Amino acid sequence: MAAVFKFLSPLRFYRIARASKASFIPCVQLHSTNAVMGATVEDFNRAKEQLSTLKKDPGNEVKLKIYALFKQATQGSCNTSKPGMLDFVNKAKWDAWKSLGSVSQEEARQKYVELITSLVATEAPAVAAQPAGSAKVFQTLLVSTEDNITAIRLNRPEKKNAITVEMYNELIEALDLAGKDDSVITVVTGSGDYYCSGNDLNNFTNTPAGGVEALAKSSGELLRGYVKAYIDFPKPLIAVINGPAVGVSVTLLGLFDIVYATDRATFHTPFSQLGQSPEGCSSYLFPKMMGAAKASEMLLFNKKLTATQACELGLVTEVFPDNTFQTEVWTRLKAYAKLPRNSLALSKQLIRGIEKEKLHAVNDAEVERLVERWLSDECMQAIMSFFQYLSK
Repeated sequence: MAAVFKFLSPLRFYRIARASKASFIPCVQLHSTNAVMGATVEDFNRAKEQLSTLKKDPGNEVKLKIYALFKQATQGSCNTSKPGMLDFVNKAKWDAWKSLGSVSQEEARQKYVELITSLVATEAPAVAAQPAGSAKVFQTLLVSTEDNITAIRLNRPEKKNAITVEMYNELIEALDLAGKDDSVITVVTGSGDYYCSGNDLNNFTNTPAGGVEALAKSSGELLRGYVKAYIDFPKPLIAVINGPAVGVSVTLLGLFDIVYATDRATFHTPFSQLGQSPEGCSSYLFPKMMGAAKASEMLLFNKKLTATQACELGLVTEVFPDNTFQTEVWTRLKAYAKLPRNSLALSKQLIRGIEKEKLHAVNDAEVERLVERWLSDECMQAIMSFFQYLSK
C-alpha cells in the first residue's frame, strides 16, 4: 500500500488528512439495515490487483481512504500506537484508519471493493459502460442497463463532475434513450467523491462569434431543453447522491421521484454569490416542498444543507450511512426494478402529470431571468471575481 502515497509530501499529506478527517468518521446510523455485505475475499484480492493498474493519480484524500479501508479490512479496528506529531505521513495514515472506528472487516472490505471498482470504471473506455446492444458512446457519462435499471453516471470525477456544455447535451440524449428503453427505473448518480459541483464555469469563457448575448441566449436554450428532459421523463427517476451536490444538480432534485443520499452529502445553491438566479423549477418546487422561508434560505441566501437537514425539509427521501450507502441503495433499487413497468409509468403520470404545464411555464420564466442575469454587469463581475479567487 505504500505505493499509493508516492506522490504526496509528508506535510501535504498531513494537511489533507486533517482537512478531510470528518469524511472518515462513521456517522450515526440513521435507520436500521439488513444489508448483506457481498464482497468476497476473491473480490477483495481482485480489487488490490486493479489498484495497481490505475493510470491516474486518484488524489490525496482518496489515497487515505484506500489505505484506511485496506487496514480495516485486513486487520480490523486500529490497534497500533499513535505516531508522534512530527511523523506526518504515519500520523495521517493512523488518523484515517482510526476514524473508521468499529466498522467491521466485512463492511470495510465491501467499501474497499466499491471504491476501487469506481476508480477503475472512471478510467475505462466509455463504450464498455454502454447498454447492451447499444453503439452509443458518451464522453462525459457512463451509462449502463442491468437488472431493469438504466444508470446514468456523471463521469468527470477529476472535475467533481462539473457540467460542461457537452455533458448537458449528453445528459439530454441519455435521458431520452432511457425513457424509451425497456428498463423499469432510471438512476442518476456521480463518479468519485462528488455527485456534482454544478456548472463548469469554463462554459462562460468560450464566447461565440455573436458575442456575449449569443452565448447567453444559446446557454438559456440549452438549459431550457435540459430541464424539460426531467419534467417530461416518463419513468420513475431516482437520484443517488453519492457526495456533495451544488447548483443545478440541487435545484433539479424536485423533479426526481426519489432522492437517496449518503450522510456525507451536502446541498448548496450559491446563486446570489455568482450574481445569478435559481433554475430547475426550484423557484416553484422548493417553496412548495419546504416552505417559502426555508426555500429562501437556500435559493436567496446560499445556505448549505447537510443530508439530514435536506431530508427533514423534504428535498431528500432518505439518508444512509456512507459506509453502507451503495450496498443498501442498490439492493433497494433492484427490488423496485422488479415491479411492473407500465404500472409504475402510468402511476407517475397521475402523480406528476397534473403539474407538467405549470412546470414548463416555470422553466421558461427561470430561463428568461437567467439570460438577463448572465448579461448583467453584476453577474459578469461575480464570475470574474470567482476566477480570480481560483487563480490565487
